[in-house]
Amino acid sequence: MREISAAAVIVGSGCAGLNAADTLSQLGVDCLLVTEDMNAGTSRNTGSDKQTYYKLSLGGDDPDSVGDLASSLGGSDIHGDIALCEAALSAPCFLKLCQLGVPFPTNAYGEYAGYQTDHDTRRRATSAGPLTSRMMTEALERSVRQRSIPILDRTLAVRVVRDAAGVAALDVWNRDTHELTRIRCGSVILCTGGPAHIYRDRVYPESQHGMSGLAFEAGAEGANLDCWQYGLASTRFRWNVSGSYQQVIPRYVSVGSDGQEREFLADALGEREAMAMTFLKGYQWPFDPNRVNGSSRVDLLVKRETDAGRTVYLDYRSNPRGYDLEQLTEEARNYLLQSGAAADTPIERLRRMNAPAISLYLDHGIDLTSDMLEVKVCAQHHNGGIAVNADAETSVPGLYAAGEAAGTFGRRRPGGSALNATQTGSMRAAQHIALHPRSVTSGPLPEEPLTLPVGELAGFQTEMSRVAAFERDGEGMRRLRTRIGEALSRSVQVSQDAPDFESRLLLRDALITQREVLSAMLFALDEPDGAQGVLTTRSGVSAREPARPIPDRDLWFERVWKAYREEHGLT
Repeated sequence: MREISAAAVIVGSGCAGLNAADTLSQLGVDCLLVTEDMNAGTSRNTGSDKQTYYKLSLGGDDPDSVGDLASSLGGSDIHGDIALCEAALSAPCFLKLCQLGVPFPTNAYGEYAGYQTDHDTRRRATSAGPLTSRMMTEALERSVRQRSIPILDRTLAVRVVRDAAGVAALDVWNRDTHELTRIRCGSVILCTGGPAHIYRDRVYPESQHGMSGLAFEAGAEGANLDCWQYGLASTRFRWNVSGSYQQVIPRYVSVGSDGQEREFLADALGEREAMAMTFLKGYQWPFDPNRVNGSSRVDLLVKRETDAGRTVYLDYRSNPRGYDLEQLTEEARNYLLQSGAAADTPIERLRRMNAPAISLYLDHGIDLTSDMLEVKVCAQHHNGGIAVNADAETSVPGLYAAGEAAGTFGRRRPGGSALNATQTGSMRAAQHIALHPRSVTSGPLPEEPLTLPVGELAGFQTEMSRVAAFERDGEGMRRLRTRIGEALSRSVQVSQDAPDFESRLLLRDALITQREVLSAMLFALDEPDGAQGVLTTRSGVSAREPARPIPDRDLWFERVWKAYREEHGLT
């Protein structure tokens, strides 16, 4: 294969990858961005009713601090130093996006207004609308292109090449020319998003695969791989149905093969309770085992209907059975009134509260004024991922991970913290690479044949959704893990020109990731209730370790200034 070189290689062109490249270039590091498709991925192709960016408070009179935000981001399953770094860089990263042109709203005095999201106690969340992450991606891409950072588009990362010191190269494959290239480098930053391709029922866009298997194959550890976020999403057009999609209280309907409609929530919970739980799903939208007697009953009941072969829809054309504004909970009634959305039907309430939410579906061929919206409980976000330290570096020297690929989210992460992490993690990685450059080797590198498994990914995805989603079957997971091991053991060498080369690359990555995730899930399943700490996994072996606390830190200005000058080589 041909060879090229760069000091650092970034894999992925979403919010994390573009910010990593932009920051590396700003810091004077020779870098190269590799992407399967510049216009693919979750950042550019997903969102919700008003996609949330969770950050340090920058408006109002509510008290907040870096330490307070770190406490909200951390917990028993997240290391405190990682949470502290995400909190400390929150404001600089957010304001950078604002300067690049992302239209986060301010009041007349320039304050960034906020709202409270799930698993938080403050109003730190903000939004630029349902396509916030797309706007972030587009703004960062403009900056990357202005810096003339080289981009290898239509290119898949194949494997991380290691030597005794750590990362030595990245092998990549061009999807159009079928050419393999070895990029000799000192560092690699994986910004490949969540491993969406391990599940069938998922809200991730079709273009999102994830490539976490690259890191696991190279020997990197996983962190909290058992922790996923599941929730309701539309299926014809993949989109989270959270926020105002629920707060306007649509009608939940299931339809069987006989074509008969049934309002199953009202049947199971009673009319008033069904409407109360529907409203709460707006901001308690992920499935939460702590709410199985509350709003998560909605998810369980939807799953029960789909398991029975019925199709579940949200209907915005008419009210659920028994709807009466005065009979709603005080919280729901006041919310609709204060939002100016106390209209007669769900679609009119949605139009008044969040008209772009209707336009979004219309742009994808779904008219909520005339069509019911098919939904399922889907995998939405990986709260675990590749284990990293406070500098976003994995257990493999020179290999970094940022964004959803990195395991920096706790089981109960505040909603919207993922967008903050794309920026803070990628900035930490870039800063560490700039301050601690690794040499690019010119000597011989290990040569291992590239072997790929044979089979169809769809069957493994279907089984993963059946036994290892928000309802988990221990025996089913063990059988699936055995099947995955057998499939990987049957791997053979494949020509890079083979017509199924790309699909087999993705199959290998998905199977490796499924194996690690299932190992973590099975370990957690066998633990006593309430087990705490970070769940680490390497090569199918899992263990629990205590989370490091938020560090005590020195903020005496003269000492910090002196140390900063020394570290950065300033006089």
